Amino acid sequence: MKAGKNLVLALLSAFLMWLAWPPIPYTTPLLLVGLVPLLFALHRIRERDQAKQGKRVFLTAGLTFLVWNTASIYWVYNAISAVNDPYSAMAISLIPFGLGALLMTFAFWLYDRLSGISGRFLAYAGLICFYISMEYLHQSWDLAFPWMTLGNGLSGMHQLAQWYEYTGVYGGSLWILLSNILAFEAFLALKEKDRHFAIKLRRILVWLIIVLLPAGFSLYRYYSYAEKSVPVNVVAVQPNIDPYEKFGRLSSAAQLQVLTHLSDSVAQPNTEYFIWPETAIPDPTDEERIRTDRNFIAAQTFLDKYKNASLITGLESIKLYGTKETATARQYDYHTFMDVFNAAVQIENSANVQFYHKSKLVPGVEKMPFPSVLSVLNPLFEGFGGTVGGYGAQDEPGVFYSYSGIGMAPVICYESLWGSWIGKAVRDGAQFIAVITNDGWWGNTSGKDQHLLYAKLRAIENRRYVVRSANTGISCFINQRGDVVKKSKWWTRAALKDDINLNDLLTFYTRNGDLLALACSAGAALLALFVILKKWLGRKALSGTKQS
Repeated sequence: MKAGKNLVLALLSAFLMWLAWPPIPYTTPLLLVGLVPLLFALHRIRERDQAKQGKRVFLTAGLTFLVWNTASIYWVYNAISAVNDPYSAMAISLIPFGLGALLMTFAFWLYDRLSGISGRFLAYAGLICFYISMEYLHQSWDLAFPWMTLGNGLSGMHQLAQWYEYTGVYGGSLWILLSNILAFEAFLALKEKDRHFAIKLRRILVWLIIVLLPAGFSLYRYYSYAEKSVPVNVVAVQPNIDPYEKFGRLSSAAQLQVLTHLSDSVAQPNTEYFIWPETAIPDPTDEERIRTDRNFIAAQTFLDKYKNASLITGLESIKLYGTKETATARQYDYHTFMDVFNAAVQIENSANVQFYHKSKLVPGVEKMPFPSVLSVLNPLFEGFGGTVGGYGAQDEPGVFYSYSGIGMAPVICYESLWGSWIGKAVRDGAQFIAVITNDGWWGNTSGKDQHLLYAKLRAIENRRYVVRSANTGISCFINQRGDVVKKSKWWTRAALKDDINLNDLLTFYTRNGDLLALACSAGAALLALFVILKKWLGRKALSGTKQS
């Protein structure tokens, strides 16, 4: 019966967290209490189950996080299901579905270990540090998939996340965890009949203060924030070309005709930027010879009508080397090596061409994680449609500059999840952000909506306009408060134009990045060391007692 109740509590937390997760509207505040049932289940295990306590805690928390993660990002399988080999599809699924849940579970297991040797306040501090450090790890290593970072959940009601200009998404993770902890403490106080009413009231008030103060400040910041008027006319194009027909089935000339026609349909003489989506130019293009490439010439010919405009487009580019100059270069022929890039290029009415190579690559699809260790899995990743050697990448984010000196941060698809990465581009001179993506692989699922909503957080963190061009949707303009001011429909051919405001000011987060996550990671390392040391000393003391 006890195990059954804990199972129900674990599933209740999973349900509440799923219900609160984007894109479900108006349910975001449930994130602030969604983990309370799980915390209560773990409390019951610690109070009543001494035998195999750690295993029970791990399995209970693991159930919550596995169900929540799978329910929220089920859409990943839509892309994976295109793989002919079902075993490869299942293996790749473990990265988003299982690995993130495992890291979250590990954080709660460490919290349980710490709870057994410390006071509850230190244990709660440990829970926050352990959890955020696991999120930061899942942003930083070769298997990175930071889609389910708790702070991303506030993108569903971005009016509550305006203080991300100071903390980034990890501030949201901290707020959500702290609110759940205090709500749980208030619940325990209310549940205990012998507790004095003043103690119960105090815990409720503390929880309300922690909830209301950040929310109130955020709403004040949202309604008081005013953009400086520095308008630039920008066009975002959504060609709506089936992603399974882009490569090989539909000619690049036909695709370019769609892109240029849509661009012309809304452009103005003063348009300064045209934004086309990821791999809008589908043919592999040699970067050294791009000026003689027929697709480049066609795109530049289109720009003849817009003398001051720049065109940002996605393409697959290649670089050829005489030797293996990079770790990702593969043999092209007997004398030549080649790197392949998921790239963005800026084309102008001049010979100047600027490239940016996508650097936050999707594990398994665009890069081989831990290549020296996992090279035996090459056939699996090849079956998924990725490249065995992986795409090439660059070490730093890029900034494109126009004729007039306007700086723009090119962000390709998955990279829009990395606040600190984009923040560095803003710090290097970007005055607005352009996200180019191809979300059609996922179908008409919540994945495309989540991806769009997360871009709001990048706008808030840096106080920069975000222009989003998605092949099949959803394309949009997002202002510096995170409002979507104009957007297209899904799976519709469209072109959008708007006058966006540039910004040169740097937020605290832009200047300093993920300081909060780094601090929590340091705290987690120290507390984990404390747990290990305490356990070692306990065993040593027990051994000494037996010998005496």
